Amino acid sequence: MERRTFVKNTFGLSALALVHPQLVFASTKKERINLGIIGTGMRGRSLLGLFLDRDDVKVTALCDVDKDALARAQQMIVKSGKSEANLFSDGEYAYKEMLDRDDVDAVLIATPWTWHAPMAVDAMEAGKYVGLEVCGATSLEECWSMVRAHERTGAHLMIMENVMYRRDVMAITNMVKQGIFGELIHLEGGYQHDLRHVKFNDGINPYGGGVEFGEKGYSEAKWRTGHSVNRNGDLYPTHGLGPVGNMVDLNRGNRMISLTSTSSKARGLHKYIVDQGGADHPNAKVKFKLGDVVTTVIKTQNGESILLSHDTNLPRPYSLGFRVQGTEGIWMAVNKSIYIEGRSPSHRWEDAAPYLKEYDHPLWIELEEKAAGAGHGGMDYFVANAFVEAVKRDAKPPMDVYDAAAWAAVTPLSEASIAAGGAPMYFPDFTNGKWMK
Repeated sequence: MERRTFVKNTFGLSALALVHPQLVFASTKKERINLGIIGTGMRGRSLLGLFLDRDDVKVTALCDVDKDALARAQQMIVKSGKSEANLFSDGEYAYKEMLDRDDVDAVLIATPWTWHAPMAVDAMEAGKYVGLEVCGATSLEECWSMVRAHERTGAHLMIMENVMYRRDVMAITNMVKQGIFGELIHLEGGYQHDLRHVKFNDGINPYGGGVEFGEKGYSEAKWRTGHSVNRNGDLYPTHGLGPVGNMVDLNRGNRMISLTSTSSKARGLHKYIVDQGGADHPNAKVKFKLGDVVTTVIKTQNGESILLSHDTNLPRPYSLGFRVQGTEGIWMAVNKSIYIEGRSPSHRWEDAAPYLKEYDHPLWIELEEKAAGAGHGGMDYFVANAFVEAVKRDAKPPMDVYDAAAWAAVTPLSEASIAAGGAPMYFPDFTNGKWMK
């Protein structure tokens, strides 16, 4: 068999695990799962809507300290024609009551970032399958705590990184696994997204203008902006790192060894406050630690370099800044261009669209109609579907606790590197050597 045919066939099997684990995991299948959701804000309700569209999911419990958000989520369930969920809202630790219930097989955690690891650990200790929304960790110990809880209990954790399922990313991954780019050398990704309107608002509407945050803010402005006040590092690494890390087999024959990070000065959020609220507004006196652009370079065991960018405080269009470069070609998402040696005109970019169509991932071709209308261009359908199918079989998820720990570790390591003037920081091996197998 020709190498590319072999790679294509074997990749097809592994790729099916991303969305159809039932085709590759030989474990007992539940016909329906009982799901609890901790955190019913905008992200939680967005995913709730996808679960309510499924016959194999029953949402049995909802938890949130925000009773208004909780009521909105319950209303969504009622409007869908399904039975009301049990509600938990009596204090910050009400979620533990949910975890004690026998009618909850799995939990989705979509809470503010500082609660992610503690809630995930408690859920695994309770024997629940965990779906954990993305962010960076506050410490390496948080990352270790999730790994230890999984290894101690055997309960699984899936990091809900939806960009793994972006259509162009999956097509490029298809090309990578078929060797179209040759041996990979350098990759880039990031979170480049003007979030000033998310970090501030008028205290009434989520994106309605204004410059309030914290207790006076609404939705994410209540908690997310505080990270920009107090921390300086790559606070949101997984959207960029997850997809390119998958292309170079992180935790599956490769691992991250070290990183160095640098940060620009912080000006964007202060300027936004002055422009929107005036120089006399009390928040104009706030000193933000988060640099407007944070750049991180990661070195892998197998010799690839990965560049991550975190850029959320300045005016700019949205872009995750993907770049995939190997010995036989390069793809750049920002200009939607590609160059394949021996196929592209010499030294000239080509439009990537025909390549993305030619190498469109089979799962997108199969499930495009089901994903239509789902959040983030359909990506949310795929990540929710993969989670449900893995839970039904109590199977290892496509993005597991070791991925969650390694990706999230970028945040505290980048903070430490910046604080030390760009000094290299070294990744723990959360797998204890299992990455080699």
